[in-house]
Amino acid sequence: MKHISRTQIADLLIREDFGAEVNVKGWVRTRRGNKQVNFVALNDGSTINNVQIVIDLAQFDEETLKPITTGACISVNGRLVESMGQGQRAEIHADELQVYGTADPGAYPLQKKGHSLEFLREIAHLRPRTNTFGAIFRMRHHLSYAIHKYFNDRGFYYFHTPIITASDAEGAGSMFEVSTLNLDQLPYGADGKVDFSQDFFGRPTNLTVSGQLEGELGAMSLGAIYTFGPTFRAENSNTPRHLAEFWMIEPEVAFNDITDNMNLAEDFLKYLIRYALDHCKEDIEFLNNMYDKELIERLNFVLENNFVRLTYTEGIEILEKSGQKFEYPVHWGTDLQSEHERYLVEKHFKCPVILTDYPREIKSFYMKQNDDGKTVRAMDVLFPKIGEIIGGSEREDDYEKLMTRVKETGMHTDPIWWYLETRKFGTAPHAGFGLGFERLMLFVTGMANIRDVIPFPRTPKNADF
Repeated sequence: MKHISRTQIADLLIREDFGAEVNVKGWVRTRRGNKQVNFVALNDGSTINNVQIVIDLAQFDEETLKPITTGACISVNGRLVESMGQGQRAEIHADELQVYGTADPGAYPLQKKGHSLEFLREIAHLRPRTNTFGAIFRMRHHLSYAIHKYFNDRGFYYFHTPIITASDAEGAGSMFEVSTLNLDQLPYGADGKVDFSQDFFGRPTNLTVSGQLEGELGAMSLGAIYTFGPTFRAENSNTPRHLAEFWMIEPEVAFNDITDNMNLAEDFLKYLIRYALDHCKEDIEFLNNMYDKELIERLNFVLENNFVRLTYTEGIEILEKSGQKFEYPVHWGTDLQSEHERYLVEKHFKCPVILTDYPREIKSFYMKQNDDGKTVRAMDVLFPKIGEIIGGSEREDDYEKLMTRVKETGMHTDPIWWYLETRKFGTAPHAGFGLGFERLMLFVTGMANIRDVIPFPRTPKNADF
């Protein structure tokens, strides 16, 4: 084949230099035609749109064309021609064809028909080739870039926090242990417990549940930082909203209070949604038409409305007076469930909500205590369809108050001595929050299951691929 520099299909479809010699490479979506001419829909992942390859059968022998079936990978040299058909502006009239890889029609699972999302999860190695997952994973890229751009443009520093840690930021205990010990021959001490002094790090370690504690240290020196990395929760939660491995964005800002924190969260979310609408238009339109007819309307709705802000106590009063039958009863002191959060957002206020000042008993030890002795300066951002999308707080910067909370929760101070010490040396007010990237992806794609917005989901009893 004659060498012509490859053009991505996304770029090719907007070109107008008809008659030019071009090369495209990609995977065959469909092939149809008659005895004179065949039409191949080719996709290379750069766009949800295919380019049509027109093959004059008189120009090619049957043996060359036989392996060009759905799923095969080919390279095409040809002329860029203005398309007469509807739906595309340009097509390619093929001069030369080369098959890189065949796909046996009897074995290739992505034939031209609708496949269920459940089935596609079983072939996660191939599902990015579908329109749906091509769209979702392109959007993952664009939103990842937007996150870095947002913080970079506002003077934040990207701060890398450890993935292997000896501390439990949430105090939840649901962590994956990291060890190099031989599980068939564990060393035991005189007390009958595993002797971790013989382990790689000489102590028990885990995969991180959050970069927050280390992120706070960054904020107390660099001023404003954010983390964006993988986090792990060993919760046996087989729900459409939970993963064992997911990505978190955690900004932390020195001198910010709870109000600054709420303003940052609202501005950040609106920026990301606007970025998605501006840069992922065709992918969002496809997902809107195929999966969630209200997707674009809901994205614009969030942009057009100020988030309502109210206290947890006010939220509980609304829920108690609602007359609504909830699966989980609600009263002051209970942690809100998704059904409660969605009632406030979707039925009562009909816009995003930020709840603040939660009972301290149901929140983490590091949150700033209010003067009432009962509540802390926590904030949760609640979205339609999702429930909680962001959780954050102003942090407790008073050493004595923080130590009292650590003792009350029964936490060990040894693994977090360094965190506590920052309250001794130049302590300062500061605040931050965590945004689960996959929760954001659920919202901007309109997908219903969190397993469908990450390439290789990790859930209980499932670590395939």
